[in-house]
Amino acid sequence: MQTIDIEDFNKIDLRIGTIIRAEIFEKAKKPAYKLWVDLGQELGIKKSSAQVTVHYTREELIGKQVICVCNFKPRQIADFMSEILVTGFTSESAGIILATSERPVPNGQKLH
Repeated sequence: MQTIDIEDFNKIDLRIGTIIRAEIFEKAKKPAYKLWVDLGQELGIKKSSAQVTVHYTREELIGKQVICVCNFKPRQIADFMSEILVTGFTSESAGIILATSERPVPNGQKLH
């Protein structure tokens, strides 16, 4: 495993936001959702493409808080511009389990 120092970690803008909208991403190569995430007053609402269809329905995603990388360059995926990366872990049975907090926190809070 490659190591980094604290300055490298501090370059990554990790924040929590709440999913407010989720749609099936029909043009994605792999099953995915289009997500709209409320990242608080400073960043507003950002979009992301997320391959989380194995473990989540659209309805389950609404209101869920997720940890996001907010300072990657936007990425065009088919006809959708993904502005943030919603983070998660690969489950034993495949698919992604979303990274979240154990308790609700205000949208836009940074991960320390």
